[in-house]
Amino acid sequence: MSDNKPFEGRLALVTGASKGIGAATARALAAAGAHVIITGRNVKALETVEDEIHDAGGHATIAPMELAEQDAIARLAAAIAGRWDKLDIMVLSAAYLPMLGPVSQIEGKPLGEALTTNVLATQALLAAFDPLLKRSDRGRVIGMSSGVVDSPRPYWGAYAATKAASDMLLECYAQEVERISDIRVAIVNPGATRTAMRARAYPGEDPATVKPPEVVADRLVQLLVEDFPNRHREAIVNPA
Repeated sequence: MSDNKPFEGRLALVTGASKGIGAATARALAAAGAHVIITGRNVKALETVEDEIHDAGGHATIAPMELAEQDAIARLAAAIAGRWDKLDIMVLSAAYLPMLGPVSQIEGKPLGEALTTNVLATQALLAAFDPLLKRSDRGRVIGMSSGVVDSPRPYWGAYAATKAASDMLLECYAQEVERISDIRVAIVNPGATRTAMRARAYPGEDPATVKPPEVVADRLVQLLVEDFPNRHREAIVNPA
């Protein structure tokens, strides 16, 4: 391990890594020396991220998957356990934003997809990778939150409810493992960030007015390098 490769010899898993914050985080972790397993639905996009990591001298393995597919997460965990004996870092970046609208008009299908991706997958990932995280001498989990959890706003009810539930799962898991393992959990609100999800939510916004995903990724890597107490929470604001 060296100062410029603080995660050399470490294994990281990043969900939602085909684009946005997940892709930027995967590249940043690889640049810091980690072997990064990148997951997402878009195979070509994952391959592009993998190529970028390899071209920069890093190491990555793609694992295309649909979080909503039954047993997909369990299969991924089994495959990783068959090749590696531990998992050091897990960043839960994948999320689904249903169409914004009044609570009285929320449709069941998009709400179900949001619940599956944002809540059920969070629980399944924690359950499936708990044994591998416990085998690490420094197992770290970072879950991405949202500002609408702490400051609810009109028309965001479906997304806010699912992200609040995801945060609660992470908080409870953190309390459950803190006395029996070396695992620590952080919940991070990335704030306004230049992503495809942000563009869908704010179609009239000038993307240049919000920070790029790399700012969030750099902060997550810094947080992991400096380390954090269990149940750490923070919001990442736009640079001045």
